[in-house]
Amino acid sequence: MPGDTLHINNKATSQNTFDAIVIGSGISGGWAAKELCEHGLKTLVIERGRNVVHLKDYPTALKNPWDFPHRGELPEEVKKNNPVVSRCYAFREPTLHFFVKDNDHPYVQEKPFDWIRGYQVGGKSLLWARQTQRWSRYEFEAPARDGFAVDWPIRYEEMAPWYSHVEKFAGISGNKDGVPNLPDGEFLPPWELNCVEKHIGEKIKENYKDRQVIIGRCANLTKPNEIHLQQGRGQCQARSMCERGCPFGGYFSSNSATIPWAAKTGNLTLQTDSVVHSIIYDEKKDKAIGVRVIDAHTKKETEYFARIIFVNAACLNTNLVLLNSVSNRFPNGLGNDSGVLGRFVAFHNYRGSISATYEGFEDGYYYGRRPTQAFIPSFRNVFKQQTDFLRGYLGYFGAWRGAGNGEDGIGANYKEAITEAGAWEISMGMQGETIPKYENHVRLSKDLKDAWGIPQLITSVGYDENDGKMVKDFLEQGSEMLEKSGCKNISGRDNHQAPGLDIHEMGGVRMGKDPKTSLLNKWNQLHACKNVFVTDGACMTSVGNQNPSLTFMAITARAANHAVEELKKGNI
Repeated sequence: MPGDTLHINNKATSQNTFDAIVIGSGISGGWAAKELCEHGLKTLVIERGRNVVHLKDYPTALKNPWDFPHRGELPEEVKKNNPVVSRCYAFREPTLHFFVKDNDHPYVQEKPFDWIRGYQVGGKSLLWARQTQRWSRYEFEAPARDGFAVDWPIRYEEMAPWYSHVEKFAGISGNKDGVPNLPDGEFLPPWELNCVEKHIGEKIKENYKDRQVIIGRCANLTKPNEIHLQQGRGQCQARSMCERGCPFGGYFSSNSATIPWAAKTGNLTLQTDSVVHSIIYDEKKDKAIGVRVIDAHTKKETEYFARIIFVNAACLNTNLVLLNSVSNRFPNGLGNDSGVLGRFVAFHNYRGSISATYEGFEDGYYYGRRPTQAFIPSFRNVFKQQTDFLRGYLGYFGAWRGAGNGEDGIGANYKEAITEAGAWEISMGMQGETIPKYENHVRLSKDLKDAWGIPQLITSVGYDENDGKMVKDFLEQGSEMLEKSGCKNISGRDNHQAPGLDIHEMGGVRMGKDPKTSLLNKWNQLHACKNVFVTDGACMTSVGNQNPSLTFMAITARAANHAVEELKKGNI
């Protein structure tokens, strides 16, 4: 059999037949496994990468800077060989083993696109920035209201209980802020803003009726509840080393939470080093019956069978799997009667950034680290169209003090000087909503294949005029807010980073009401193949301005529970 199998359900594994198959073990795949296994379904999770066991397989988690040959920095040779992934902020010497290197899985960039990937059990849930905001009614209603993409087939009211469901299990810290377009959730105690961040927040509140500063909501355990202790997780130590894997289980990942929880049921089989080639469609039964898998090392092909299949390979790989799942019934990809599979891929616009300084609070400081920042929820086009661009952006910022003396020196006076805190510095960034467009797409290469004989993916995703206008507005409004807060030396820039580096790509297998213009129904089932579900970023109809992972998790939990109900009724 392909790869390294964790035999939790030996009989089902030996027969290659299961109740459910989940493709991918990342943040959404882990949730699909948890929900399905809890409901008694014998579930196979197929992961293309290696096994990573919580605690056991975090080799750099407890290392000091001096334990690394390059003190944690990337060697020049690594940068040279990995021009794409080395642009990611988290790709550093302590985390090299959790990222896909550029040559490991090549793809074709028709337009510049930085595809950041993590192929291992847990996927990018080991590496994510853990920011978790709910969508509101205004995001789910936006396409219909503003006339883009297609109407979402679900609304916030349907999602709210599932947000609560995943928040309680994952553990989300935050305040009850009362922001209409950033609904409150099931929160653990929040982290704290420092004195300059609080000051900026007060000034923004004084000067703007539609804006406020909040502490970021994040999936780090400030005060674990009983459910988190049952998972074996402990309080976040604020080490700011999350992407190495947390030995305390202080942040949520598939490895620390959902995968072990699924395993405890006895219903999970975890199959690693197994690259999914395609989904097998039976034309006589008019449904999918299994998955074709290639061993990552031997290249041996094996087929696995199940009554339902969840595709959670991460957005672009989910598109790739479905595009490569061809048959007489679906010559252009599984479920692709509409012709929009791989189309309307969107992402988050991170191009704008602003730096500034603040004179004052010289007697104020802060201590320790913090796994989140200050946030300014979106205030553009929230309740109605106000600007010459569609949709809006949230802002995030932090204030800190560096060393007091950056000059070269020697001796006691120099040592004393550098122990003093310097002036306050502020950094602000944007996270903007991009509009899904037909032209922004991925497709399969007709000529190039990867090491497993699967067509390489072609990415053709870019910015448009709307994105440029949004960046300009952020730079103007962000600079104005900092100026009114008393900041100095304000400087904004557009970094023009390529799409993909935001690591929030979404779409291509979008939800919708009409099978003629979408792939998935309101329960994340393929319109034309009801026993296949897609619940990762690929399913998104639009992208909102919030960090997306919480919505992926909630959508997955909702769809998995519906799948169980439909199985019981004999509908799929």
